[in-house]
Amino acid sequence: MSNNLSTPNGPGRPKDPAKRQAILEAAKVLFLSHGYANTSMDAVAAEAGVSKLTVYSHFNDKETLFSAAVVAKCEEQLPPLFFELPDGIAVENVLLNIARGFHHLINSEESVNLHRLIMALGSQDPNLSLIFFEAGPQRMVQGMERLLRRIHETGVLSIDNPHNAAEHFFCLIKGAGNFRLLYGCGEPLTGEAAESHVQEVVGLFMRAFRP
Repeated sequence: MSNNLSTPNGPGRPKDPAKRQAILEAAKVLFLSHGYANTSMDAVAAEAGVSKLTVYSHFNDKETLFSAAVVAKCEEQLPPLFFELPDGIAVENVLLNIARGFHHLINSEESVNLHRLIMALGSQDPNLSLIFFEAGPQRMVQGMERLLRRIHETGVLSIDNPHNAAEHFFCLIKGAGNFRLLYGCGEPLTGEAAESHVQEVVGLFMRAFRP
């Protein structure tokens, strides 16, 4: 029996994480600048500096790549660790960290452009909207729902319906400011204004679910 732990379990060589990351970065750039329909796997390969075969070895098709690119963008600001409840950390501070990350994410130029792209393509190909929703918003709501359920179990907050509470939390963070930004008639909150908004929303949320 061999003790060589580097031997892959399946056929072919092990996938290169650096190449996967390069492909994702290239996909994010091209999808946002050229749109979904005008972005080919060939173009992604060229932008990433890899072969088309390498792109397909990491991502089976363009829909899979698009979904992975959305997930990667979300995790840049809201990694899975953000939805944990560490011992010794106040619930309010956990919620503040999530709120700050989410607020920064949704108001970033990349996120705004991606939302506009999905809105434009949704009527043409509803499946793209579904891919985006499942890879981005739905994953975040599910992560938040699990966290709020654990918070409810601690007794710090009383949250009978954690799914609805998770949706309310994110909608409050988005607020009217994000709508104005998406419509092109406003600027994102930054600095003290952004922090004041986040603090106000988390305070309101805490008061609403305090036992």
